[in-house]
Amino acid sequence: MPSLLQPGTTCRCIRRANRLRVLVDAAAYFAAVRHAIARAEHSVFIVGWDIDSRLQLVPCKGHEQPPDGLPAPLADFLCAVAERNPHVRIHVLAWDFAMLYALEREWLPSYRLGWRTHARVRFRLDGQHPVGASHHQKIVVVDDRLAFVGGIDLTRSRWDTPAHAPDEPLRRNVHNVRKARAQPYAPFHDVHTMFDGEAAEAIAELVRERWLRAFGKARARAAAQDVQHTRHDPTHAPPPPHDASSDAWPPFEPADFEAVDIGIALTEPAFGGRAPVQDIRALYLAAIAAARENIYIENQYFTASPVGTSLVARLTQPEGPDVAVVAPRAQTGWLQTMTMGVLRARLYRMVKRADDHGRLRLYYPHVDGLGNDFVNVHSKLMIVDDELLFVGSANLNNRSMVLDTECNIALEARGDPRIRAAIAQVRNRLLAEHLDVAVADVERAFQTHGRLHAVIEALRHEGRALVPLDPEVEPEIDRLVPEEALIDPEKPVSPDELVREFVPGGESRSLSARLLILGGLALAVVALALLWHFTSLRHDLNFTALTQTATAIGHSRFGPVLIVGAYALAAIVSVPITLLIALAGFVFGPGAGSAYALTGTLIAALVTYGAGVWLGRDAVRRLAGARLNRLSERLGRQGLVAVVVLRVLPLAPFTLVNLAAGASHIGLRDFLLGTALGMGPGIVLAASFAHQLVAAVRHPSAASIGLLAAIGVVLVALSFALQRFFARGR
Repeated sequence: MPSLLQPGTTCRCIRRANRLRVLVDAAAYFAAVRHAIARAEHSVFIVGWDIDSRLQLVPCKGHEQPPDGLPAPLADFLCAVAERNPHVRIHVLAWDFAMLYALEREWLPSYRLGWRTHARVRFRLDGQHPVGASHHQKIVVVDDRLAFVGGIDLTRSRWDTPAHAPDEPLRRNVHNVRKARAQPYAPFHDVHTMFDGEAAEAIAELVRERWLRAFGKARARAAAQDVQHTRHDPTHAPPPPHDASSDAWPPFEPADFEAVDIGIALTEPAFGGRAPVQDIRALYLAAIAAARENIYIENQYFTASPVGTSLVARLTQPEGPDVAVVAPRAQTGWLQTMTMGVLRARLYRMVKRADDHGRLRLYYPHVDGLGNDFVNVHSKLMIVDDELLFVGSANLNNRSMVLDTECNIALEARGDPRIRAAIAQVRNRLLAEHLDVAVADVERAFQTHGRLHAVIEALRHEGRALVPLDPEVEPEIDRLVPEEALIDPEKPVSPDELVREFVPGGESRSLSARLLILGGLALAVVALALLWHFTSLRHDLNFTALTQTATAIGHSRFGPVLIVGAYALAAIVSVPITLLIALAGFVFGPGAGSAYALTGTLIAALVTYGAGVWLGRDAVRRLAGARLNRLSERLGRQGLVAVVVLRVLPLAPFTLVNLAAGASHIGLRDFLLGTALGMGPGIVLAASFAHQLVAAVRHPSAASIGLLAAIGVVLVALSFALQRFFARGR
């Protein structure tokens, strides 16, 4: 039988590992990775879909400390490692996540893992991927000699033991050092791998490549020089594989395999001139086609169309294999249920219709006492006929096959009895965990029955078990999700395609008409400016006259409406917004002035945002230039937070920011809320300052001068703090 591992087709490369261990559940993985990082000699690379600085790799009860004497939270632990060894450099790379996940993640990761950490702990968010994609790899490499690859991120809601006990006291998310704020979460099952040798060196090269790509072309040279310092000094020979004095391998995790060849398989979308890589997809399809008796799968999802088609081809054959898929009972959260849950039910129905021999079954792990909770299966593992072990970060969904950045490792027995037995042992450990039996019981059941479903049925008992799962969704919900769901695309989605999907087309004006109208508005503003500078208009509309007129209008019946309207109109035609806020505070006082200014600001923002939507992306981009184009991309990518930051730190004029927001198709709710949050406090301070300034000049007193000085100190301090904050961020 030819090898399934073919470099350039089903894997990137094949490299030798001296030892390999399959780590089941995060308690084992976190303990092993903490042990290894604590013993790092020159470098640590951490790559993840999500990384949380507060994570306790070894959770402790009460105010206890981990047995190694180092701090418990991840960020503090990494800093302590860097402080203890001046030769260690630590690089942490996380996906620059979409705002869709903001509520599920740690806020301001750059601040907590970058700015607040040791100088030799480098942190970066990686956004170098196509629109709609994510970096989904979960990798740690220590000293280029020990690598961890699998499905577990160093983040919240992951730690658990194989017992998945309903009342596990350590299964808590710690939001700060005080245990009073720790929150429990449901049981979590996952799989990771640990290996050394040439295979670990190959993973080290992979993560260095990704680290450099994250900087783009502009800063690639400086990043490359920094990474060069993390390489092992070739003048020092590496230690022997089992030298306990300098070996980072944790002694409490014995190797499952020794002296084996590992295939490293990737998914990488086409981006930045690089061709797409679809090793993982190709290996999944080749392994399913070659399967003879058993395919054991653990996966968070079951929505990959090519995998479903390949399973249909095998299950229609009389000699097809048993296929057991262990998955979560339900998807977590309403969004996952409404998208991936619906797609899972559809794919299962399609494959089941072709399963004339009843060889496909979905199972979920059941544990008594969980109530409404369930074991969240997050693994990405497949074992075929004791011949192939395939584990990593790739889900069984379309995204992991073509769009997201993934890394799996594959081990092939090629008929070697030693490796076959070790692969079978990994599968039996997993089944023993889910069925709550001894590994020896699983081994005897396979000797008796041979087939997966018969083994599972023979070992089923009351209490903890694998329960058959028939995923269904309500017809009304099924109809809501389109067949070509962009949440799990079968091919990379272009930005224009994404915009067409989410922004209704409808009737649109031609680009030339839009440019003509915009040009007319620009000429009108220029004409007003010329009249102001070269005619008597500036004298007729002096400050005192404007103040008296504004006060009279404000006390009239429709005064507030007229004032707000005039304010909004002035902001729309690009009168400096800070000047308008100060005028409102001066004329109407801090209370009414702030209310008028904020209302007028939001109206002006809404009108110019609508102009950006109406003019369209192309018109705004052509007229605004590269600076606004970058602003539009940032707004579209980061949503609410980006709007708040741009309001606090104005990188472009008020009107241009609004046009960019409309052109980037940021949601109206996020835009208005971000504007209110970002400008509201400043409007109140500026209006109060302007009013108090005039009061202090007209009627000087200790109280008025003191209040003015206090407001001034607050404004100066806030400005200084923001400048320092964003300067460090840049």
